[in-house]
Amino acid sequence: MRATRAIIHLENFKHNIKAIRAFTKPGTKMCIPVKADAYGHGSVECAKAALECGVEYLAVACVDEGLELRQHGITAPILLFSLCTPEEIPEAVKHDITPFVFDKEYINLFADEAKKQGKSVFKVHLAVDTGMGRIGCMPEEAADMAECIAKSGSLVQEGTMTHFALSDSKKSDSVEYTKLQFSRLQNAIESIRKRGLNPGICHAANSAATLDLPETHLDMVRPGIIVYGYYADEVSEKYLSEKGTPIDLRPVMTLETEVSAIRHFKAGMSVGYGRTWIAQSDTDIAVLPVGYGDGFVRRFAAAGIKVGVNGKAYPVRGRICMDQCMVDLGNDSDVKRWDRVVLFGSKEDGAAMTADELASLTGTISYEITTVLTRRVPRVFVGQ
Repeated sequence: MRATRAIIHLENFKHNIKAIRAFTKPGTKMCIPVKADAYGHGSVECAKAALECGVEYLAVACVDEGLELRQHGITAPILLFSLCTPEEIPEAVKHDITPFVFDKEYINLFADEAKKQGKSVFKVHLAVDTGMGRIGCMPEEAADMAECIAKSGSLVQEGTMTHFALSDSKKSDSVEYTKLQFSRLQNAIESIRKRGLNPGICHAANSAATLDLPETHLDMVRPGIIVYGYYADEVSEKYLSEKGTPIDLRPVMTLETEVSAIRHFKAGMSVGYGRTWIAQSDTDIAVLPVGYGDGFVRRFAAAGIKVGVNGKAYPVRGRICMDQCMVDLGNDSDVKRWDRVVLFGSKEDGAAMTADELASLTGTISYEITTVLTRRVPRVFVGQ
C-alpha cells in the first residue's frame, strides 16, 4: 500500500454519533449525510457504521451517490439533498432515493416517473426556503406545494424541511436570523396542517443547531461535520463547555505518510518551485510523498503549517508540489527515513495539527480539508 493514506477510525465515528444522540430527546430521528464520499471518509463504510448505530436516514447530494449505497446492499432511506436532472429521475425513483421538491414542475416530473414505473407511493420531502436562498419554496407557498404533492396521485409527502444559513454563528444578528428562519418553517408547517395535510417528518437542525438549539430538533436532526469529529465554527468545543453542554468529538480521519528521503542542506540552498524558501543555516530536509494531487494543497505551505513526526512538530518548507512536499527537520532531529508522518488528525494520534486547526490557519473549514482528498489516497478503515 502507498505510504500516503487516510486512516478512518470507525470507532470514533460511532462514538460521535452516540455522543450526539445524547443531545436529542428520545424518539428524535437522525439523518447522517454521507455525501461527497462521506466528507472524504468513505461513504459506504460510514453509511454502514451509521446504520449499526441506529441512524434512521442517510443523505447524499447526487443520484449517483445514492446508487452507490444501493449497489452495496444498503436499503435504508436515502435523502437527496441537491436537485437532479430529468435524466436522473428514473434511477432516483427506481431505487427509492427520496428527493427534496419545492415547485410544481419538479413535483410533476417525479409524479409522472413514479406512475410510469407503476409506483403508487413514492416519498418526497418538501423543501422550504426560509432564508438560505438555495432550494425550496417560499414559506407562504408551502401549503400549495403540499397540496400539489397530495394531488399528484403517486407522491407522498414524507417530510418537510429547511436549512439554516447561520446557526454556526453566535453573533447576535446571526442568532436572530436563525430564529427567524425557524419561525418561518413553523409557520409553513402550520399552514400545511391547516390545509388538512400531513407535513410528515419535520427537520431543520444541522450540526450547530443539533448541539446548540434543541428547540429546532423537531422530528429529526441532520448532523454533518460533527459526526466526523469537527466542531461547527463558533459552536466550538470551548463555547459548548462554557455553556455547560460539552461534547467529546473525536476526529475520524488521520492523514499520514512516511519520510521517503532526508537531504542535508547547506545554508543558502533553496527548496521547491519558485525558490520561495532558502535555508538560513545548515538543516535537514525530509521529503514526503504527498502533494496537491492528493488534496494536500499548495496554500497550506504559505500558511506555515506543521506536521507531526515522532511526537514533534516540523514546518513544511517551499511550495507543495503535486506529488511531494518538503519538511524542515533542523539539524538535531531524531527523524529517520520511513518514519511515520501525521499530516493532520488527533493530537493523541501524533498530529501537530487537527483538521480544524489546519482549516483555521488556511482560511477555510474542516469540511474542505477532508473532502478534497483525492481517490489516489487509500482509505484504511480501522476500529470496526
